[in-house]
Amino acid sequence: MARIKGAMMTRKRRNKVLKLAKGYFGGKSKLFKTAKQAVMKSGQYAYIGRKQKKRNFRQLWITRISAACKMNGTNYSTFMNGLKKAGVTLNRKMLSEIAIKDEKAFASLVETAKAALK
Repeated sequence: MARIKGAMMTRKRRNKVLKLAKGYFGGKSKLFKTAKQAVMKSGQYAYIGRKQKKRNFRQLWITRISAACKMNGTNYSTFMNGLKKAGVTLNRKMLSEIAIKDEKAFASLVETAKAALK
């Protein structure tokens, strides 16, 4: 039985890792072992970053809504509670966009929230 050598697949695997490590500093882009470690770590950072991005945007939207609420004489938590009781199902992203782009519409939403709490 003929002996099967793994040269082709090994070279493919190494080239794939080195391609992902392109642009890294020093040996991290040239040497397979360090490139492999750098690529694995960068994958971990990317995974964490995707979670942080969602967190950061939600925080930004809440800050914007809170600032707009204060301009209309209420606070964020009472406003959100009032919207929930009024049956308004707008997400925080849309509420922050309304707060920035259309102040009159946001003021009417605040009035709706206040009326639902009475």
